[in-house]
Amino acid sequence: MLATSTYNSISDEELMAITSIIKNRFGIDFTGYEKQSMKRSLARVMGKCKLDSTTDLINVILDENNRFVNSINDLTFSRTELFRNPDVWEVLEQDVLEKLKFKPNINIWHAGCSSGEEVYSMALILAHHNLLQKTTTLATDISTRALDRAIQGRYSNTLVSKFEKSLQRFRPYGQIDELFHIDEFNATVRDQYKKHINFRNHNLISDSTNEKFDIIFCRNVMLYFDDTLKLEVIKKLRQSLKDGGFLVLGYYDLLPEEVEEYIVPYSASSQIFQAKKSETIEVEMHDRRFTLNKISA
Repeated sequence: MLATSTYNSISDEELMAITSIIKNRFGIDFTGYEKQSMKRSLARVMGKCKLDSTTDLINVILDENNRFVNSINDLTFSRTELFRNPDVWEVLEQDVLEKLKFKPNINIWHAGCSSGEEVYSMALILAHHNLLQKTTTLATDISTRALDRAIQGRYSNTLVSKFEKSLQRFRPYGQIDELFHIDEFNATVRDQYKKHINFRNHNLISDSTNEKFDIIFCRNVMLYFDDTLKLEVIKKLRQSLKDGGFLVLGYYDLLPEEVEEYIVPYSASSQIFQAKKSETIEVEMHDRRFTLNKISA
């Protein structure tokens, strides 16, 4: 009840001031986040920190002792699970990977990987198709807390019981201990499913990446963004996709119409898109890189 009353008391002007201060203080840009979602997140932080007003919150943000740093993780809360939405994984396994399996190398980026369950779901599929050894995976998140958990790949047995049900919906005869070493209290991802993964702290809004990818996962991240920010993020993701590469979004990631300039639906029901072909090509000559326009026949 306290969180609800706090959420209702945050005005748009206060929200703008708070997100601007966070951006200037920590370099993390929440200014384009969907307003109501951001207000709810701030209310959670205020409740956790026992703060009575937005003035108190601003004072904590500006505190030289960095008291607010740990609360940044609470603003980027994300739920995930092993093989969430089995139909998505079926399209990836039976269709997308069939198109990529003959490539000498496969590059994948999980943007907003949270606590890692999605990353390890993909690793298991790649292993089943003997593709793990030629795959390089980048897994990033803005939350250091979630990223640490993803790196450890350790989950409670209670959670793994839920994972097992998800796995069996996707692969009825799959065994959860193929992926995890299970002891009395926890289940830990086996080392062979971690070796190809590079985990990195990354702000999808303000940070760039120079790599090019065959598949980018960015599921249920953009539901927190307004349309302007969604379009900017789609542009950045398109720049990181190879021509014809695949972008996997979440079921609730509604997009503005303008994204059609950068991506097109591939499997609409599964929220899988494909990068539109670029009209330019990059060429390296004498240690210099040139961007040339493609000529249509």
